[in-house]
Amino acid sequence: MIPIGVCVIAVAIAAVICFLAGVMWRKSVAEKEISSAEEEAKRIINEAIKGAESKKREALVEAKEEILQARNEYEREVKERRADQQKQERRLQQKEENLDRKTENIEKKEELLQNRLAELERVREEADTIKQTQMEVLERISGLTAEEAKVYLINQIEADVTHEAAMKVKEIETRYKEEADTRAKEILSLAIQRCAADHVAEATVSVVPLPNDEMKGRIIGREGRNIRTLETLTGVDLIIDDTPEAITVSCFDPVRREIARIALEKLIQDGRIHPARIEEMVEKAKREVDATIKAEGERAIFETNVHGLHPELVKLLGRMKYRTSYGQNVLNHSIEVSHLAGLLAAEIGANVNEAKRAGLLHDLGKSIDHEVEGSHVQIGVELARKYRENENVIHAVEAHHNDVEPRTVVACLVQAADAVSAARPGARRENLENYIKRLEKLEEVTSSFHGVEKAFAIQAGREVRIMVKPEQVGEDQMVLLAREIAKKIEDELEYPGQIKVNMIRETKVVEYAK
Repeated sequence: MIPIGVCVIAVAIAAVICFLAGVMWRKSVAEKEISSAEEEAKRIINEAIKGAESKKREALVEAKEEILQARNEYEREVKERRADQQKQERRLQQKEENLDRKTENIEKKEELLQNRLAELERVREEADTIKQTQMEVLERISGLTAEEAKVYLINQIEADVTHEAAMKVKEIETRYKEEADTRAKEILSLAIQRCAADHVAEATVSVVPLPNDEMKGRIIGREGRNIRTLETLTGVDLIIDDTPEAITVSCFDPVRREIARIALEKLIQDGRIHPARIEEMVEKAKREVDATIKAEGERAIFETNVHGLHPELVKLLGRMKYRTSYGQNVLNHSIEVSHLAGLLAAEIGANVNEAKRAGLLHDLGKSIDHEVEGSHVQIGVELARKYRENENVIHAVEAHHNDVEPRTVVACLVQAADAVSAARPGARRENLENYIKRLEKLEEVTSSFHGVEKAFAIQAGREVRIMVKPEQVGEDQMVLLAREIAKKIEDELEYPGQIKVNMIRETKVVEYAK
């Protein structure tokens, strides 16, 4: 048996020998690979050098070909440019030749014109000489100089022409005046026939029916406090007489009369009649009248087909329902004038819409002429201008009473329509207008004093009821103030009989128990 140690040593020696043998083998193999790689590298380098040489030769050949091609293109372009240049030179040469020929022709024409001008100058000189000779002969024969003959002829011709023109103008004026009168009558007749309107004279009293005669006592109230309150608040005069089941409301102002009538009807219907209720009903009646004013303005616009009016102008038109002129309702009159002006404008081919608009607004100033100083024409013009109406409409309003001379056809049409509406039979009653103006003047005079709150002319102007401000006028001052008012009425107004100055000073305190 071989010992284990010897075996181990033998195995170790064998392993070392195998390792060394492997190393030597790998070294030889590596050397062979390195030598083969070097040979392959040399081969690749040689091939690359050969490829680069061939590429270089090819690039040189291509560059030479491109240079040759570019040279050929350049030479061709140069040839083409030279050919174009030669053509342009030939054209310029032809133009120069043409210009030379034209210049030569112009010079010949100028020479010809110069010759003709010289000939004309010579002929003119000869004509002047002949003319001068003839003038001398004529002057010697006629015994007049040229200037004297000219003046004589002008005067003779002017006299003949003036006479003929005057005769012709007179003939034309006569013919056209006859035709215009006939045509105007036809147009006005047609417009009047097409615009038929009813006329009702405005009264100064309203009658309120009563359910029974016992209601009269309730309206009068204890010691007359109810009727006194109603008259004080509305400024009307209530006439309670023997007329069965009726009370008469008298006042020259239609607005106040209407407020009193509505309030009285509401009180009769309600049945509760006392001062506080009367005040409440009067306020309601005022609101109703305001609503009626607005509705009437809108009705006027609808009837006349005049649109685009400012809302304030509509309200002012509605107020004219309660305004009269010589007994004629101003709103109905304005509507009628609008229709007539529109019909007249249609007949003669004028602006129909403008004529109707001017006709509707021509008496606009009458809606507030009691509140604003000035004539209703001036007030109407200011209102129309304030609310930006057309200038032609403003001029028609200003000219409808000839305050200014009418410059437009529409202004003349409104004048004619206004005259036709006012001249209809039954349209106006002058006595009523004078009566209303007298009562308005009476109220104006009494309202001008310091401390006067309201003034109402009643009893057909035989009495003026004055409400004073209690904080400004004392009990003792009332006597003196009443005397001053009566004195001013005597000095400034003309009236039949006498006028009673009735002054009222009232202090009220209201409290509510809760």
